[in-house]
Amino acid sequence: MSSRVPDKVKETVIEEVDRVKHLTTKAARSGTYLYPIKGIYYFVAHKSLWRPLLSKLVPTITLGIGILTFMFVFTYVPQATVLAIFNGPLAFFSSALLVLSESSTLLNVLSKTFIIEEALVDTFDGTLLAEDMTSVVAQGRQINSGADPIAKLGKLFKKPFEKFSPKAIIRYFMYLPLNFIPVVGTVMFIILQGRRNGPSAHNRYFQLKKWTGAEKEEFIEERKAEYTSFGTVTTLLELVPVAGIFLSFTNTVGAALWAADIEKGNTTAPKLVEKADKAS
Repeated sequence: MSSRVPDKVKETVIEEVDRVKHLTTKAARSGTYLYPIKGIYYFVAHKSLWRPLLSKLVPTITLGIGILTFMFVFTYVPQATVLAIFNGPLAFFSSALLVLSESSTLLNVLSKTFIIEEALVDTFDGTLLAEDMTSVVAQGRQINSGADPIAKLGKLFKKPFEKFSPKAIIRYFMYLPLNFIPVVGTVMFIILQGRRNGPSAHNRYFQLKKWTGAEKEEFIEERKAEYTSFGTVTTLLELVPVAGIFLSFTNTVGAALWAADIEKGNTTAPKLVEKADKAS
């Protein structure tokens, strides 16, 4: 009986590797990994979109530096020691990525809960307005007159983001043991985080569309590879120390640009959008 357990674990790991490999192949073909990069260029070129970030920059950077310093001082060496048993010399690299990922997760949870939630909403809505998606944004907030997309943003009807998600944290720690597998495990860990993070980037879009839970789940399921592709890149970008704060805003811009393209029919799955529009 006991001899079967390692075999079962090995079999499960192999199945997970194959599943992630298949998903990664489809994700690479989708092209949605380009939206976070587009978001950077778009954000830099549209200075009006800077205002939400600038208004929260100092407290968020302070929080980020504090978390990163604490995590590297108190958790890097213990984790590198444990990973060295499984990864050998690569443990220093794997543990650095692990600490960055942990720090990014903590920063995302704390900053989006206490500091930048509304700033990210403004950035998403402002990008949609810049892309002439006024009718979409009007479903979730008042729209003022004018040419500046951020200045046009009025009162929110409803806040879209969850304040805190215990399930997300639990799932994150469930995936942590993957880092014990040299190289492949760390890559799988990041991809699985990307698969989880991808759909959450469109929480605001789903709310503006007023889709039911079933419509949202169907839409996400049809585009699982696309969301994994997008989420993996945004996850990697937000791992960058300190700069990850800036990149969380550019990732939001990228998500809004993708949503605008969905509305314009420039993507591979417009049928569900049309069906949801008719239902509403």
